[in-house]
Amino acid sequence: MLRLRQEIPSGIFSAAGLVVPILLLLSWWLVTSLGVVRPLFLPSPMAVLMEGWRQIHEGILFSDASVSIYRIVIGWLAATAVAVPVGILMGNYRLIEGALEPLISTVRYMPIVALIPLSILWAGIGDMQKILILFLGTFFQQSLMIMDNVKNIDMNLIRAGQTLGFSNSEILRRIILPAASPGIWDTFRITIGWTWTYLVVAELVAASEGLGRRIMDAQRYLATDTILFGTLFIGVLGLLTDYLFKKTGQSLFRWNSQTR
Repeated sequence: MLRLRQEIPSGIFSAAGLVVPILLLLSWWLVTSLGVVRPLFLPSPMAVLMEGWRQIHEGILFSDASVSIYRIVIGWLAATAVAVPVGILMGNYRLIEGALEPLISTVRYMPIVALIPLSILWAGIGDMQKILILFLGTFFQQSLMIMDNVKNIDMNLIRAGQTLGFSNSEILRRIILPAASPGIWDTFRITIGWTWTYLVVAELVAASEGLGRRIMDAQRYLATDTILFGTLFIGVLGLLTDYLFKKTGQSLFRWNSQTR
């Protein structure tokens, strides 16, 4: 089979990832400098940077970021703690898959925004309500992806275990879980990205702090520079999270070529 992914030096690979953002930044600067778009609709890069400096100087940014990161971590960990066993059971036992998969597949298509009134009734208006929204936005997709990670391992490995006389529990513990672990880790990496995307929704109602809350407040006053800075800052935090998961996965699963 023709190998489409050609090996290139790591330096060139990293530099290539900077080309598109730099071009977009230059285009943004050019459009705003020439006055093609009014600042109300698209502030200049310098205006966005000055807004970020203001938030850092006033202590707003770190206060909001710490609250949002706390909610992200707790919401994602709670979803993962439930999704991992559920996904493994569905991937390993067809009866459990048949019982849970239709329900989970249905719920994952429901818009999270529509669940905000119910989440307020169930959890009040404090942090638990925000964490619940993040949980609901992550758990259902994550459990189905983990199920697929478990189901898609090489059947020859399972047959080899049966030949060696392993019990079902031994096959699960000694063959299925180790073989599925790299895929499950990639699922973690993907789903925590989804949790970040639900942050603004989670902080939509009755939040006094948080990056999402700051963006929603800025929308009321047409503070486009604040909206852009908050959105870009969330993107940077998400990118750092993704990089951390990627490097950790490469360290944990050196034997798996797909994690390189």
